[in-house]
Amino acid sequence: MEHFNHLTPAQAERLALLLEEMGETQHIIGKILRHGYESHNPFDTAKRTNRELLERELGDVVHAVERMCDEGDLQDDKIKASADIKSATVGRWLHHQIR
Repeated sequence: MEHFNHLTPAQAERLALLLEEMGETQHIIGKILRHGYESHNPFDTAKRTNRELLERELGDVVHAVERMCDEGDLQDDKIKASADIKSATVGRWLHHQIR
């Protein structure tokens, strides 16, 4: 029987991966807003900074998106085109950016 959302189990799994990685990224952004980029979790024996953790989590998000593109769930050229549009239009809403 086909699921109501018409997703295959593989598609649902890739979406779950993306959702999880985006959630982890949001978590680190919250830590940066509260404690700064160079702060670190005192219980982290590796003493990774919040900046390092954000870079890692963003890499995980990029991987999830690339996996979805590779499998045909998303189209890389449409994502890039959307990013180009955002780059050209977001400036009017930003208050502290040079460009």
